[in-house]
Amino acid sequence: MKIGDIVVRKSYNKDIIFKVVGFGVDENNRKIAMLKGVAFRILADAYLEDLEIIQMPDMNDILIDRNVENLLYRSVKKAKERQKKNMRGIPKTQSNSNVYGIPGKVLQIDGDKEYLKICLDVYTQLGIPAVGVAISEANQYKEVRSLLEKHNPDILVITGHDALTSKKGGVKDLSNYRNSLNFIKTVKEARKWESNLDNLVIFAGACQSNYEQIIKAGANYASSPGRIMIHALDPVFIVEKIACSRIDVVVPIDEVIEQTVTGYKGIGGSETRGKFRWAMPKTILY
Repeated sequence: MKIGDIVVRKSYNKDIIFKVVGFGVDENNRKIAMLKGVAFRILADAYLEDLEIIQMPDMNDILIDRNVENLLYRSVKKAKERQKKNMRGIPKTQSNSNVYGIPGKVLQIDGDKEYLKICLDVYTQLGIPAVGVAISEANQYKEVRSLLEKHNPDILVITGHDALTSKKGGVKDLSNYRNSLNFIKTVKEARKWESNLDNLVIFAGACQSNYEQIIKAGANYASSPGRIMIHALDPVFIVEKIACSRIDVVVPIDEVIEQTVTGYKGIGGSETRGKFRWAMPKTILY
């Protein structure tokens, strides 16, 4: 077995597909593999004898399975429909050909560069301007202020990998999570830069993250109310709804959550204003 192998855990009925990202030893000096979820934003470890190598297509094919592809197709379609609906508020004296829409700009700070690339590709499909930076979860809080100042986004996504480890304590204990505390620290730093929840919309968290504490820290949306795995593209579907809804509209929370892969157990949050604006005129060259 080597780094990069695609594996499943036999003791968990092969329920989640992982990539091997490293090796270590436990307290008894037994060798373990460090694992990263392929479709879900989760970290884990396992003894080598518990793992089975499987042959799979590339990560993009695993992430964009038929169900997710259908959801993505619907999201692209809804984004275009929302854009047309947004244009209905344009004064009748203006020609539609003279007006253009500006979705909210996104900054995504992601602990996983592979997921980040795929998310950025989807933002492009959705017509949403986005900048992505891959930074390990432990270092995100150190970089977030300078990145906010540089890019001045409307929407900030703070994500990567997380997990709830049953051997350390209860669900309220932050030491029981791999990266929830890191996400909380990053949200707090972002709120020092912009405290208003409508001026800067924040999604934060990953699989099984401490939802309540991330929201308390200042996020508009977070994972995971049910401490379940969230899909790698769930943050993108949250962003699309906010980025493509009019600035004068408070987006109902149920409409935001219903278009995610994992639903109410995976994502929660509060009502937030949209970020889409119309502008005029288009470039005029003489």
